[in-house]
Amino acid sequence: MKTKKMRSLLCLALTALMLLLPACSQEEKEEAPEEVLLPISFNGKEIRVGETTVQTLLDEGLDVSWVDENYERITVDPTMQLEPKSYYTGGSIKVTDRMSFSISFATEDEAVTLGEAVIARLELNMAAEDDKDVLKNISFDGTPVTEWTQAKAAERYPDWTGNEVMWLHYGLDYKYDLNFDMATGQMSGFTVTRVYDVDWNG
Repeated sequence: MKTKKMRSLLCLALTALMLLLPACSQEEKEEAPEEVLLPISFNGKEIRVGETTVQTLLDEGLDVSWVDENYERITVDPTMQLEPKSYYTGGSIKVTDRMSFSISFATEDEAVTLGEAVIARLELNMAAEDDKDVLKNISFDGTPVTEWTQAKAAERYPDWTGNEVMWLHYGLDYKYDLNFDMATGQMSGFTVTRVYDVDWNG
């Protein structure tokens, strides 16, 4: 009799525990902080990867072009229709004759025009440009790129990982890749990517 009673109590305790665990898990999931989007700015114009559209860039007077199927660089046509859940590479925002932002566009569940497509990835390689007056007008997370060093990045983002030439964060929604010159420690480029569920097969 005692054994049966003990088994019943044990089963009851296990059932309560099983019901409690999903509730705790759900609570932890709800309390998990959202990933923060770190903005880029160029000449005072903010670019938010995953939010800013191609049309916004054009409206702000930025020189946006992309490479077509013949590998020729052409000015974008914002009325061009794009496929849903697709990813387009080969775009650029001209900064100077020697340097441009490389950009990719993404679409979600519905077909949209190129103008409505959002910037899914933005990359800047600063190696070709040595004019500090140009570079100081480009900011990452509110700080001019001329002021970024690997040490500053490690201090600002202590939960990221990397080494003396890079500082990385690969989250669920956003990926950040900051690159630094080994000799000087100064920033040499960066990449910001918003993760999308798209058809990579085209």
